[in-house]
Amino acid sequence: MLYMNEYEVEEARARYASHPVLGPATRTLANLVDWTNRNSDGWAYWPKPVRAAERLQQLIQGKVPESRWDTERADATPEALKAALRPVKAFRTRQGADFTLEP
Repeated sequence: MLYMNEYEVEEARARYASHPVLGPATRTLANLVDWTNRNSDGWAYWPKPVRAAERLQQLIQGKVPESRWDTERADATPEALKAALRPVKAFRTRQGADFTLEP
């Protein structure tokens, strides 16, 4: 299971703030982390939201370590974001969560 800690999420959110795909992806992940911290023991301790966001984390981090902070990534497409958001949306519905999903 892939895991981005809170520092990595915040770092990615700052780095990709203006990216058309990774910006919304990192804002959504940060919203999920914040919601999880408010409604449980925390992001690091509740595996359900982490698992739901696994594809989103993979999209943000890239397929290879060298591309992790590359802002010009062919794999960061609107379609990839839409697919990565599906399990997050399902988690939000199941848990009755009120965090914001970025388009």
